[in-house]
Amino acid sequence: MARKQNNDKTIDWNDAFERDAIPHMDSLYNFALRLTGDSDDADDLQQETFLRAYRFFDKFEQGTNCKAWLYRIMKNIYINDYQKKKKQPVKVDYEEAEAFYENAKPSSTDDSYHSKDQFENLLDDEVSGAISSLPDDFRTVILLSDIEGFTYEEVADFLDCPVGTVRSRLHRARKMLQQKLLSYAAERGYITE
Repeated sequence: MARKQNNDKTIDWNDAFERDAIPHMDSLYNFALRLTGDSDDADDLQQETFLRAYRFFDKFEQGTNCKAWLYRIMKNIYINDYQKKKKQPVKVDYEEAEAFYENAKPSSTDDSYHSKDQFENLLDDEVSGAISSLPDDFRTVILLSDIEGFTYEEVADFLDCPVGTVRSRLHRARKMLQQKLLSYAAERGYITE
């Protein structure tokens, strides 16, 4: 992107993008990983998000929350792709599947080479599983508010819904997690009764 005049100021959009958007790459990848549950899909989602953000960065209002803007782009891409996939029947190439099963050897599988979720190190498997099992609306609110640290207003802006809806979903999501993790909390000594 070239330099552009904006209110008598010359803005180098490349520099502005690097300064405002690039620092959020890790955070967006972690969110994409939580949304998709797959590292390759998360990479694709992150790449598509930054591609669109770069293409439309001149539309971004300088001085506002760039991280929330990027999250909104990612959420919209994820929802649109999910809806497309939901409408498409699953296609399987029979010859490819047959070749895979002929060549697959259980003894050659080595789990040490498989990539682990980055947030797996931060949360126990039980907690990660409980969060992943939440319905999308509730999982998104928990991830944005409790894990990523966005304010209610930022989450509401990101989800394009009222703050009251965010609070309600967050309350319900926390109650669901509480029920799912009750025995886990007792085993770890968080509940002493």
